[in-house]
Amino acid sequence: METESIYGDNLPAMEATINVVLQAMDKLRQDMTERYGSDPVEHCLGRIKSEESMREKCRRQQIPETEQSALEIIHDAIGIRIVCAFISDVYAVRDYLETIDGMEVVEEKDYIKHAKPNGYRSLHMILRYRDRYYVEIQIRTISMDTWAALEHHMRYKKEAGSNDALITAELKRCADELASTDMSMQTIRDMIRAEI
Repeated sequence: METESIYGDNLPAMEATINVVLQAMDKLRQDMTERYGSDPVEHCLGRIKSEESMREKCRRQQIPETEQSALEIIHDAIGIRIVCAFISDVYAVRDYLETIDGMEVVEEKDYIKHAKPNGYRSLHMILRYRDRYYVEIQIRTISMDTWAALEHHMRYKKEAGSNDALITAELKRCADELASTDMSMQTIRDMIRAEI
């Protein structure tokens, strides 16, 4: 017997919500490429959390595995990751997302200005589209994305061990070095743009 979708009949509308954001990003990319001669976004990916992942998250949070839980209590059923070349582009993308018709900013966490203890950096936003669908957005630079991907491969679901403090310190050191590189690259680009 097939289990009913935890998203009910909302999947087409959820896909349409992803497309609204991705189309807005295409417009921003085109506008900024025309204005500055370069695309601010390296890549942009959207997804709907899998049924099993959503059900597992409901179980972890000890809430019913229902459409209401998936769409109203948990806010990351729709996820979009936007990877930018430069730090200033991260904030330009953030500012642009706030202008999408029907989009409301529900929450913002700036882990670029306030990195997590392990060094993780990214700008997270929860948006709500047309008072209905929540969208979790992560915006980061190439360096931040590389660090997060490598950290995920090394630490995801790893059991606690005796080297945890040293591993965390090393991860933070690497993240700090990449953040310093991001700042240097931003400075170089700003100097180049000032000459144009």
